[in-house]
Amino acid sequence: MRWLWFAVALTATISAGWCRATTLLEVDASAAPPPPQTGYLHTGTTRSISGHSLEINSRYLMLDGQPWLPVMGEFHYTRVPERYWDQELAKMRAAGVDVVSSYVIWQHHEQHAGEFNWRGDRDLRAFVQACARHGLYVMLRLGPWVHAEVRFGGLPDWVVDGMPTRSNDPTYLHYVERFYGQIGAQVQGLMWKDDGPIIGIQLENEYFLNGPGQGREHIARLKQLAIAAGFDVPLYTVTAWDNTIYPAHEVTPVFGSYPDAPWATSPLALPANEAYAFRFDSRVTGDTRPASLAKTAAGDADRDRPNTPFLSAEYAGGLPGMYRRRNVVSPDDIAALLPIQIGSGVNLYGYYMFHGGRNPDGEPSREENTGIGGYNDLPKLGYDFQAPLGEYGQAHAVLAKLRPMHYFLNSFGAQLAPMEPRKPAHVPADPDDLTSARFAVRSLGEQAFLFYSSHVRLYPMSAQRAVQFSIRLPQSTVTLPSRPIDLPADRYFVWPINLSLDGARMIYATAQPVTRLPTDRGSVYVFRAVDGIPVEMAFDAQALNGMPVVSGHARSVRSGGRIIVSDIAPGTASTLMLRPRGGAAVQIIVLTASQAERLWVIPMAGRTRLLLTDALAFASGNSVELRSIGEPQFQLAVLPALAAVPTASPALRRDGHDGVFERWRADAPRRTVEVSSQPIRAAQPMPPVAVGGPAQAALQPAPESFGKSAAWSIELPAAATEAGEVFLQIDYRGDVARLFSGPQLLDDEYFDGLTWDVGLQRYADQIGQGLMLSILPLRQDAPIYFEPQFRPTSGPDSQLAQLLRVRATPEYRLRID
Repeated sequence: MRWLWFAVALTATISAGWCRATTLLEVDASAAPPPPQTGYLHTGTTRSISGHSLEINSRYLMLDGQPWLPVMGEFHYTRVPERYWDQELAKMRAAGVDVVSSYVIWQHHEQHAGEFNWRGDRDLRAFVQACARHGLYVMLRLGPWVHAEVRFGGLPDWVVDGMPTRSNDPTYLHYVERFYGQIGAQVQGLMWKDDGPIIGIQLENEYFLNGPGQGREHIARLKQLAIAAGFDVPLYTVTAWDNTIYPAHEVTPVFGSYPDAPWATSPLALPANEAYAFRFDSRVTGDTRPASLAKTAAGDADRDRPNTPFLSAEYAGGLPGMYRRRNVVSPDDIAALLPIQIGSGVNLYGYYMFHGGRNPDGEPSREENTGIGGYNDLPKLGYDFQAPLGEYGQAHAVLAKLRPMHYFLNSFGAQLAPMEPRKPAHVPADPDDLTSARFAVRSLGEQAFLFYSSHVRLYPMSAQRAVQFSIRLPQSTVTLPSRPIDLPADRYFVWPINLSLDGARMIYATAQPVTRLPTDRGSVYVFRAVDGIPVEMAFDAQALNGMPVVSGHARSVRSGGRIIVSDIAPGTASTLMLRPRGGAAVQIIVLTASQAERLWVIPMAGRTRLLLTDALAFASGNSVELRSIGEPQFQLAVLPALAAVPTASPALRRDGHDGVFERWRADAPRRTVEVSSQPIRAAQPMPPVAVGGPAQAALQPAPESFGKSAAWSIELPAAATEAGEVFLQIDYRGDVARLFSGPQLLDDEYFDGLTWDVGLQRYADQIGQGLMLSILPLRQDAPIYFEPQFRPTSGPDSQLAQLLRVRATPEYRLRID
């Protein structure tokens, strides 16, 4: 009997050990939130002439009577040539963007007093109409001061030289009124009330001034001027960081945050950023803004929390290149912000920037720089911003990381928007706590979404071992998954709780919902697995007719009133078929994380389809276009299958199946564009980088210093871009690179370690004349921040200006009609 007693004791010890090792991550979401309040905000007309409505309450937006959680992306029309607007807006729409925001940069339209330019690349009306063609709403950010990393924050020189600004000074307001009137005339008839796409405006930007004729009084006056100019819209907003003050009832504060601070003064890595921490007590960004925007007093945004929804305008789509800090953000640095901020309650997710651009040509140059008293130095022309869509419309790697989350908001935002954020039982004490789990829940009644993130830029977080989540709801407690699991470091996700799939109640899933696709045979729901986390789904057995039909080695077991499906191996063949009681069949597809990053939800052949491809895809009229840089072979998988071989150029052909997807391929003729480079002159010794300016930090070298640059000629065929876009890809080491055609500067950038891509199609006329690349030497002792993996090491002369490689890489196109 002694051996039996020992065995029982050992089993109890092991069981007790497991209990001690299991960590329960708890959230109490049982209390009912107060109902949303209406009538607090003084809006314009909310109902259009055709009967559509756009309303705002204290918690969320309502579109045609339904909660709405849109994705908004910044695109500056004056920084992108007009001939590209349609295709670039189509790319944004295909990426899941609902609203386009844009500054109306005053100096781009009235560089000289009284001489307005609304033509060509400055044609605001044509831009708004282009947005409407692509089903995109518009938020115009009127300023008059906008920042946007432009000269004098967008104010024309003659305004800055002649009068007090950013206040109710009568002279200043006279010219603001004239400018607003010009904008209003350009977009007359395009407001929401007219069935147009303009749903709102932003007044001023980054505004915290509080003196005579400033503060709340100034914002109120700007709103009056905007309304008088014709801006009768549902949404009036102001940016709310820097403890902004604004007139209550008149405007809605909008928020933002960035994963790093290129405007900071330190040449070293900054501490762990609070942008990666869920926020439960304040919506206002912490001290990540420059000293020039220092907070002067407590603002109004937090006091207004009970009355206004948590909307955003500037969560980072990337970061700008600034002279003293050359931040390079990873795709995860940007994508991890989404579950954190949305889990914190954000109900409009706005990016700055979503599409990069280029400053207009002209003298004086249009960029912010310390030579004119600006706080930052920026390139004269280049404004790529490492945005999801770059300066030349190229898809940066971050775009693939963002799309699954956008599609989730497109499909499930109506359920999510009314849900209140719920604080966990244990919250990390500060952003430097890299060991505690970071998570939140948004819930309403028995439905909820769980948000989790263990990604912090530059700072590895701990994995969480043997954990389960416990969510206490008003009538039940949901514990997930069924057994403790490990959560690897550097993961972020959204998991559903009590999600209705056309009547089938999914109690939970350890995979993220991506989209819902209606088909003739019932709905298809797409989920995204998280690398390193087992996929498990639990369903309410009473809501189903029998057990799910599962593919592969997945196992289904009935446990009480639940059906638990585990061991789901993600992939295009990983499916579950459900039969809801009294409803049509529901199919669930569980993609791997990498497959989800290849997913596009796009109109094709008369209906919305799922498309898996490495190429950039977008709808163009009645066609679908795919773009691929450097790869002439297109491979795509489609669901539902196409009924016939579509007309395409180059020709498409079926290529079997990829799980439940139908696979196709097309081969474009390979293009070779020869490029050569020859040294023209060697670099000369550079003096030490000066420190000073408003930030008391590294200053961009004076214009005369650029004569010390090394230079190379670059030769390309005059007809290089006749068959389509070609990217000049330049690998170099140095400080500042500039590309010229004769004396004309075509583009420029600060070295940050990445390949510099220049789209040549817009410079087609200059290519035949030959190009010149100049590289200003970088001194080893320059007090400039570089990412550790990209900081170059100088040679024996302690400075570096090298051209490592230059390539001409064609972009290939597939058009499917």
